[in-house]
Amino acid sequence: MQSWYQLFPKNPWLSLYAWVIFCILPFFFIFRSSSVVEIALGIALLGLFFLAYRLSVNSKTGFVYVWVGIEMAVNIVLTYLFGYVYLAIFVAFFIGNIRNKVGFYIIYGLHIGTTIATVAFGIAFQSTLFMSQLPFVVLTILGVILLPFNTYNRNKREKLEGQLEDANKRISQLVIIEERERIARDLHDTLGQKLSLIGLKSDLASKLIYRDPEAALNEINDVRQTARTALKEVRELVSDMRGTKLEDELLRVQQILKAAEIDFVLYGTPKLGNTPLLVENVLSMCLKEAVNNVVKHSRATRCTILIKQTPQEVLVQVQDDGIGLPDTGVFMQGNGLAGMRERLEFINGSADIKGAEGMTLNIRVPNVILYKSKGEME
Repeated sequence: MQSWYQLFPKNPWLSLYAWVIFCILPFFFIFRSSSVVEIALGIALLGLFFLAYRLSVNSKTGFVYVWVGIEMAVNIVLTYLFGYVYLAIFVAFFIGNIRNKVGFYIIYGLHIGTTIATVAFGIAFQSTLFMSQLPFVVLTILGVILLPFNTYNRNKREKLEGQLEDANKRISQLVIIEERERIARDLHDTLGQKLSLIGLKSDLASKLIYRDPEAALNEINDVRQTARTALKEVRELVSDMRGTKLEDELLRVQQILKAAEIDFVLYGTPKLGNTPLLVENVLSMCLKEAVNNVVKHSRATRCTILIKQTPQEVLVQVQDDGIGLPDTGVFMQGNGLAGMRERLEFINGSADIKGAEGMTLNIRVPNVILYKSKGEME
């Protein structure tokens, strides 16, 4: 069960006011009685109920069923003596927080049975008292039937979301570890053999320098060429690490949206022609940020991504059917729209956003004259 530090459930403020009313109303029913003994008994039972309720929400052992049993018994007595059936809502809400499936169904069934039986008994013997509030009694019984399942399923969903978040964190850690291992393998494959070759040729050159200076010079030239080749391969490896193609990022975007149960629709193609890796990398980072905000803040059920390349520009459009623009403090600053614009400034790009119904983000990067390939430059 949840760790509570107050009597009232952690719900929106409107619900809090309703719970306060449920706490105050019993006194109205109790003080209607003409007998001082009945009033004292009613106040004592009410105090016992809230004491048991407080103990039940903080209990982490099997005693929770004892406290719930006391609450149900007090509710039966108050319902019959004073016609106040509404404490059953408190009990129903708490039953939904019982995590043990068997215990939940047993207590749930007992609560429904005792509540309906007590109301029926009261109508039979105190018809005037119960018939005057019959619509509210019926609503209370419906709450007793529906509320536990609603609370139980909500808690179950929150638990699954927590487990999913933990799993995602674990996956992220594993991805980092795997990436480190891959980098280590690539560096070993790239540098290991060539460094060994440089060491061998250096040893050979030192032995030949007096016997055959010309052969030693050839070995030194080979060492120089091997070192240049190794440096070139390391630079290419680092460049590949830093760059993320739009096509690869879309695969991750699709996985994120699927996990968030948001439909993904793609128009256009992520394969851009004659586009530098730097531009694709910036577009990938902006796309990732936009989709993350859709998942976190939009409450959308559908996300549409358009990728369009024209002779003048590359357009990446992210559109959702959610609640529109999120809080300005969340998206317009930090790593949101402002962060995107800072990245896009490096490649003369721009970003604009519209949010009347849903949100539409347009990311534009003008086409540039590509540098000649290294072979053409040489």
